[in-house]
Amino acid sequence: MKRLAGARSICLDAYGIDSSGKRYDLEIQRQEKGANPHRARYHSSVMDVENLHSGQEFIELPDTYTIFIIEKDFYEKGKPVYHIERMNLDTGKSFGDGEHILYVNGEYRGESSLGKLMHDFNCTQASDMHFELMADRTRYLKENPKGVSEMCRIMEDMRNESLKEGIQEEKKVTVIRMLEAGKYLLEEIANISGLSLEEINRLKAERNA
Repeated sequence: MKRLAGARSICLDAYGIDSSGKRYDLEIQRQEKGANPHRARYHSSVMDVENLHSGQEFIELPDTYTIFIIEKDFYEKGKPVYHIERMNLDTGKSFGDGEHILYVNGEYRGESSLGKLMHDFNCTQASDMHFELMADRTRYLKENPKGVSEMCRIMEDMRNESLKEGIQEEKKVTVIRMLEAGKYLLEEIANISGLSLEEINRLKAERNA
């Protein structure tokens, strides 16, 4: 995903486009802190930046759907899906900007397709799943030697990505401490931390805000 200089990068769990051109970002979150509304807002904005190119009119922005599947019932109302839409508070009508955010209740069970899907998401055995496609994929990843190897590689990539994020955060903490000390040139901070001058200036601006 492209982004503005200095902006935080994200890796979408699943990204797709349907036949009408609508864009979908599907995120699976086990912890509630990963489903903070501000995060959903950021994911949605990143899709906007990705899908409007130089010379295009703003009206050409496609409809986007940011979908968070949460392990728990995030809003605790027992609904299968919570639809988040912008609206004009003074007219009571939809803002109509094409941005859609959905929170899916991972605890929901029922005979609907969504209820069965949430059941399958929480299954550990392929034989207990409703959807054959998901069951086949689970069998492949858990029972087929090639699938097991693929899953191990995915888990290793996830671990490495998590380590990289942790290192990056540690660097930012170091930069902030050096800025607070007030005895280092920005170039020296860049050399010591390994961050760019652009990133250091951004952290400095945030600190002074």
